[in-house]
Amino acid sequence: MTTATAGIGSNLVLVDSSGWLEYITLDKNARAFARYIEGERPVLVPTIVLYEVYKKLCQSWGKVEADRFESHALRRKVVPLDDILAIAAARNSIAHNLAMADAIIYATALSFSAELVSSDQHFQGLPGVTLL
Repeated sequence: MTTATAGIGSNLVLVDSSGWLEYITLDKNARAFARYIEGERPVLVPTIVLYEVYKKLCQSWGKVEADRFESHALRRKVVPLDDILAIAAARNSIAHNLAMADAIIYATALSFSAELVSSDQHFQGLPGVTLL
């Protein structure tokens, strides 16, 4: 399986796990993330985000909230982890000292030339990232 790459200036957006959690639980930055999740731009959802958010919501908020997230997320472009993304993520992890999930998320955004939107400070200063 190969990963499609959007052209330079892509209008795609990738909201990371922190953003989806804030949006679904109506946390402090929910409105800011809603602008991206509910906006006109196509939203990418890496499978690692599906895993992290669904698990966290099930454990902390219950299955109803987890299912609500699943409903929102599966209406977007879900991006599976493949061999190309895995290698790119490993390289990003080393280059930027990112944890595995963060490296996969960042590699996915880069491979599609998507804007990565997050409240996770681990992404601070990285090109293509918008921190809320």
